[in-house]
Amino acid sequence: MVKLHLKQGDESLFLYETTCQAELSELIPQLVRIQNGRLKIERLFYEMEELAKHGISLPPNMQGLAEEQISELNLHNDWEDECIPSGGVTENRDPLGKRNGKAPSEKMAEVINRTREEAKAKIAKEQVDKNIALTHEVVKDALDQMKGAVMIVYPMGLPPHDPVRQELENTEDLSGTQAYLHVLDENSTQLWWAGKELQRGKKLQDFIGKNEKTKLICKLQKKGQGPPGREPVFSEEQRKQMMAYAYRKQEELKKLEADEDDSYLNSGWADPHSLKRQFHGVGDVRWRP
Repeated sequence: MVKLHLKQGDESLFLYETTCQAELSELIPQLVRIQNGRLKIERLFYEMEELAKHGISLPPNMQGLAEEQISELNLHNDWEDECIPSGGVTENRDPLGKRNGKAPSEKMAEVINRTREEAKAKIAKEQVDKNIALTHEVVKDALDQMKGAVMIVYPMGLPPHDPVRQELENTEDLSGTQAYLHVLDENSTQLWWAGKELQRGKKLQDFIGKNEKTKLICKLQKKGQGPPGREPVFSEEQRKQMMAYAYRKQEELKKLEADEDDSYLNSGWADPHSLKRQFHGVGDVRWRP
């Protein structure tokens, strides 16, 4: 199997397994669906947390208003009496004024929080470190679990304007938001590897050959953005180690410059026989009269 390591900048996204025979016109949309699904789970992860804390979303014309303003304008949340969580409610005012402040009970909130944590763990970038590939089925299963948890806590459903319901029903409107900038289009997104665009209409083997035991670092780019930035030569950890090494050498040189005698000749690096002793396993032998 060919393994594709999808990255965004120098950040890992997920692993995907395919074959050299894969048609890129089919492969790229599959990768896009997985990535868009990951983004949806991340958005739901936040919105479900708010749902567990502060209850259902207020209608758009009531969000951000104080209770006095709502009374003066004679506004009413028609969904408040219908969308009651099973197990009762806990009063917890939303400081942002987006939700009604009638949160589920502690037990029901735990159902939501446990499920959203499990869902996010399935698509987390730590899966790359464990060499676990991601599939669309795994993403769909995670979304189904999140939907099931919401149905358990809110058996009567959520109001149509609630972001959680919109995400689960794919009716969300992300236009004008930061999240919209990350959503990819299946028909126009480009796949890049080693500074080359893997063009639709061709097979993966046209670019990488027929070796199935191959691992590629690939990036998805919106059309018109050009080639993505190249991978850094050194990782962040390697860069820190090199800087620490350079600093230690600089401090050693400062000490040598301040020392007027030849005591530096006693240093290990100044011994012409140090390499020979290391091969004989006697590099750390010390003798004093």
